[in-house]
Amino acid sequence: MKNDLPDAAALKTLLRDQRHAYLRAPYPSWETRAAHLKALRKVLLDNRDAFADAISADFGNRAKQEVLLAEFLLVKEEIDAALRHGKRWMRLQRRSTNKWLLPARAKVVPQPLGVVGIIVPWNYPVLLAAGPLISALTAGNRAIVKMSELTPRTSALFEQLIGQTFARDHVAVVNGGAALAAAFSALPFDHLLFTGSTKIGHEVMRAAADNLTPVTLELGGKSPAIIGAHARFDNAVDNLVAGKTLNAGQTCVAPDYVLVPRGKEQAFIERARVRMAKMYPGCAHNPDYTSIISPHHFARLERLADEAQATGAQLHPLTDSAPDAASRRYPLVAVTNAPDDCELMQEEIFGPLLPIVPYDTLDDAIAWINARPRPLALYLYADDAATIERVTHETVAGGMAINETLMHLACESLPFGGVGASGMGAYHGYEGFVTFSKMKPVLTQARLNARGWISPPYGKRVNVLLKLMMRF
Repeated sequence: MKNDLPDAAALKTLLRDQRHAYLRAPYPSWETRAAHLKALRKVLLDNRDAFADAISADFGNRAKQEVLLAEFLLVKEEIDAALRHGKRWMRLQRRSTNKWLLPARAKVVPQPLGVVGIIVPWNYPVLLAAGPLISALTAGNRAIVKMSELTPRTSALFEQLIGQTFARDHVAVVNGGAALAAAFSALPFDHLLFTGSTKIGHEVMRAAADNLTPVTLELGGKSPAIIGAHARFDNAVDNLVAGKTLNAGQTCVAPDYVLVPRGKEQAFIERARVRMAKMYPGCAHNPDYTSIISPHHFARLERLADEAQATGAQLHPLTDSAPDAASRRYPLVAVTNAPDDCELMQEEIFGPLLPIVPYDTLDDAIAWINARPRPLALYLYADDAATIERVTHETVAGGMAINETLMHLACESLPFGGVGASGMGAYHGYEGFVTFSKMKPVLTQARLNARGWISPPYGKRVNVLLKLMMRF
């Protein structure tokens, strides 16, 4: 961490400075907010090649095209949408007034909360720093962003460029390890957004509770995919392989396991091998295939696979390349017959291991999902309306995509967030604006009104009015 922010006391000073700056200008105009969004857009897009190089260096290998598609294109679209709609989102909202309050008028006034804290994970470091920041700036807030220590080059570049673009009492970036993260989550922010693992999410929420800081938790969990009985099978497999291998499966909304009609397991494996050969020929050295972020995370994937195999699961490599610890390349592996109690089926995988689970009826597939913690995403491959209707209404997930994988995250008009064990709250688009705003209810009473008719002393008059009000 830089010397100008060495400890928790300096973090508190930074928060204090931002809060004082907020109080000096608590309601920035749309023109001011738009200028901030445009400045963020420019600095990120102008430096996208430098960021792509830094991200690839941090991972060991990550294709520039993947970074631009999965991070920078989404950031651009999110900012463009905020610039198109933000002025309208700021407007007060007229609300109806019940008849007994007339002639009062009711409205909701969106207000900036103040200072927002954003804790960023390593897997999409630019997207998951800039995405919440876009929502916070659109809502008129100031922000402090804590980047991940697992992407040191990217985090340092983000800190440097944001520091050149924004005053430190407006947007600040801090870098450091677990101790800094703990101090950061304990600060009395006006709102705290954390993206990361469920385990760390528990710690963040406990720390925030001491200050009653509102939190948005973007966690993960085991996001299921269902291939319906009459789905376009090859299309479903191709799409799932593409979604599972983006960033080598290091994606919070990656399909974690696939429910397939019983008897289709081998067909899935064979089609997935064909798709992998087409997408990533020579996977061990293919420049388009992303490395696992660290030796620790690589070893964890090996442990999950070994433990599953030791308890009866079968591993089905989908390429001719073996996992390589030196390059941290871990090609996609399908897994069948994994026991339900093995770690592979209990933990979020966050890598290129893909369990295949057979089911007999749609009832069974739905029951399987509903017997487990609610996932961040659910993917359904089906064309018949009855299957789509049932899965949509009989399962609960943070988000859902039909005949598609991951891409609901790219739709900036849809809120993104988890439910239950996969998180709480949401951002993106209008919902992001609301998350970082106080939607203040305001009732304005007219000079002449009936308030005095129901004031003490209570007696016959109030009793008559109460009877009348209860009837109508």
